[in-house]
Amino acid sequence: MSHTRHLHAAKHLALAAVAALAVVAQPASAQPRGVVPPRPVSRVDATYPREANKQHGEVVLGVTVDAEGHVQAVEVMDSAGKLLDDAAVRAAWQWTFEPAQRNGTPIAAKVRIPFHFAPPEDPPHDSVPSPPPPRLAPSNTAEEAPSPGARAIGTEAAAPSAPATAPAPAAGTAASEQDPHTVTIIGHTRPPTRGASDFNIRVGQLANVPRKNAAEMLKLAPGILLTNDGGEGHAEQVFLRGFDAREGQDVEFTVGGVPINDVGHPHGNGYADTHFILPEVVESLRVLEGPFDPRQGNFAVAGSADYELGLRERGFTAKYTQGSFNTQRMLLLWGPQGETTHTFGAGELFKTDGFGQNRDARRGSIMGQYEGHIGERGLYRITGQAFAIDYHSAGVLRQDDVDAGRKQFFDTYDFNQGGNSSRYSIAADLETRTGNAFFRQQAFVIARTQRIRENFTGFLLDTQTPLQNPHSQRGDLIDMNMTSTTLGLKGFGRSRQKVLGENQEAEFGYFARADRVSGTQHRIENATQVPYHVDSDLDSTMTDLGLYGDLNLRANKWITLRGGARADLFTYNVLNNCAVDSIAHPTRDNPPGDASCLSQQDFGRYREPVQRTTTASTAVMPRGSLLLGPFTGFTFSGSIGKGVRSIDPNYITQDARTPFADILSYEGGVQFAREINKVEIVARSIFFQTKVDRDLIFSETAGRNVLGGGTTRTGWVGALRATGSFFDESFNVTFVKSTFDDTHLLVPYVPDVVVRSDTALFAPMPFRIANKEVRGTLGIGITNVGRRPLPYGQRSDAIFTVDASASLKWTAYEVALTSTNLFDSKYRLGEYNFASDFHSQASPTLVPMRHFSAGAPRSIFVTFGVTFGGEG
Repeated sequence: MSHTRHLHAAKHLALAAVAALAVVAQPASAQPRGVVPPRPVSRVDATYPREANKQHGEVVLGVTVDAEGHVQAVEVMDSAGKLLDDAAVRAAWQWTFEPAQRNGTPIAAKVRIPFHFAPPEDPPHDSVPSPPPPRLAPSNTAEEAPSPGARAIGTEAAAPSAPATAPAPAAGTAASEQDPHTVTIIGHTRPPTRGASDFNIRVGQLANVPRKNAAEMLKLAPGILLTNDGGEGHAEQVFLRGFDAREGQDVEFTVGGVPINDVGHPHGNGYADTHFILPEVVESLRVLEGPFDPRQGNFAVAGSADYELGLRERGFTAKYTQGSFNTQRMLLLWGPQGETTHTFGAGELFKTDGFGQNRDARRGSIMGQYEGHIGERGLYRITGQAFAIDYHSAGVLRQDDVDAGRKQFFDTYDFNQGGNSSRYSIAADLETRTGNAFFRQQAFVIARTQRIRENFTGFLLDTQTPLQNPHSQRGDLIDMNMTSTTLGLKGFGRSRQKVLGENQEAEFGYFARADRVSGTQHRIENATQVPYHVDSDLDSTMTDLGLYGDLNLRANKWITLRGGARADLFTYNVLNNCAVDSIAHPTRDNPPGDASCLSQQDFGRYREPVQRTTTASTAVMPRGSLLLGPFTGFTFSGSIGKGVRSIDPNYITQDARTPFADILSYEGGVQFAREINKVEIVARSIFFQTKVDRDLIFSETAGRNVLGGGTTRTGWVGALRATGSFFDESFNVTFVKSTFDDTHLLVPYVPDVVVRSDTALFAPMPFRIANKEVRGTLGIGITNVGRRPLPYGQRSDAIFTVDASASLKWTAYEVALTSTNLFDSKYRLGEYNFASDFHSQASPTLVPMRHFSAGAPRSIFVTFGVTFGGEG
């Protein structure tokens, strides 16, 4: 086909007029200075819908562009009907921009884009190609934004005239002829980046990669491995850059800034259960690997992760999932029209019989958020959440029992393992701006309950002692219970001044959290399911009061120094309700018997079984990052910082001055960010080292981590994110060596190598239904984990899994097919070496043996969805 025929065919299918952006300047007297609006780098023309029946119309979109130049949200501000609205929205999501800038610093901004639609007609034979659309004109009269991440709302855009071959009238007038529009500033701020290890992750199309829950979104950040020995209602065990963070002890988890980590949890201080977060309402995720930001607080040892909530799809959406092991899920989403993407409601009901034995679960979760404006200079959010789950778990199996056929790969020893959990919370945020100062305040209340029943050792620990009444081994089932209430406040003020020709920023903030926790741990008799021993019974009141200061200093546009210090005061008031559980010299006439909480000291002297302990200490944590660049897309960075992890109340002693562990971390890295041939590329290379003075190591007899010695972690991270018009790829690899400082042996259970790939493909399908477009998506997630070191010089097996999903969307309807563990790999999710006795052998050995928890077999699910009243 000739070049002319190509042009004619394209014009038959293309839009008669395309949208462009042009800024309308306000009168200088009405606006401050310093903001340059976003400028489009690549744009995609909207395709005129065939079924529009030669309809003319103009659709005006409000497009939010983040600080990296990506489209973050699209709202229909002026509608021309669903067909034209949908076409405009689909096109806008594929645009990329040079982000808005405030005095040279990229910020998020919101702009208006009008799309003029005119039906295509046969072009004359002497037609010529249309001129390219104009670029967005910069402006030096826009109002100054308060901070990175703020939105500049306003500035009308004008579309160009229609192509010469189209009979439609001009799509818009010149910018100078339009009425001026007020620029207002409203935004939810994000802290400045801390270098190459600061990952601000847009989920976007990668939401199509299969994920069981919000925790699995962490895999979009490098070096993260998730395992779970405890079932559907048990928090994931997190491995990050050489840390076995267990269920959150070394990672500070937050959602919209509200803490998730449980202080004083009997299963482990810092336990973080993210199952209440619905993955469909996670808009973005910030993972900072390392303690380099003064805003990071307790448990930010390996790093921190903050979930930002939002729902892009407007209207009402209902989805139903049915699949393997009688798994069913009902999901309802509501995004009211005319509100921002941060206003939504969401609810879920879920049930499954689970694979193999004893893995059933039932849960429900409700989340709602409202974002509103206070005039033109303020923003508020109210977020509420309710969650409950009841579940069973299979626990671990001995490898020799599976090899001998005494147990199958997906079996269990103890059907009493499992638990239940609930979480209720409400949070309120307020952001305001006054001149060059920006303020944010947040308050939150959290109510939590948790019960966990686990059996790692079978019938090993309850041996007969001379002081006890005669008994047989009663079983090692651990029953942990926790009830807590959390109150918190946090906030900051940020100010900007121009010094030495550059904008310099200073931020000062505070954090206040109080927890009242009641935690118990009992041992349960196998035959009767009643407690026979108290491991711990603590009523604790803990307070964390923190202050921080952070400076953002620029020597010139290529050299930036960011950092400051944070200081936290930790206070503990712990009532041990079972302070005495042994007697060095019991009396002959009054032996203690099987009582757990004894009421006598040496030789029968009476005492109360309770004891109260109080202590307090302050941790000072300096942190800083130096950034050089960007130079043709490259930014070099170096960071150093101290972190802190508060100590479990079990280890508190009267007036001890250091109820926390100290962490020192430093790294150097380089980041490359640029668009190449219309593909956005972000690549990183990072070398790091972290030292911990008192680490935590898993104990199967205690059922949780216990204090150990010092450790050091050294490693390298490589990451790549590539986004094009029809694909999105995230790939990362981490190599790390974790050793004890005294013996230089490898820290057990920590993976040396973690490789992860997430791929999403999306495009219109080559066929239509009822003359309407069908859009298809394909998502693939690949995980490869090297052989992990185990105690006694052993190594685990490697893990390799592939998950995949495919979906089709037609008008308001959607169907998706998902498969996890696509190739049905029979892998061991967790592996351990320790001694146990599960009564599976007549003469059990007490030599440490390999134990494992089974990974899920191949599972297939189908999802049906429908959206009413959406805008695309």
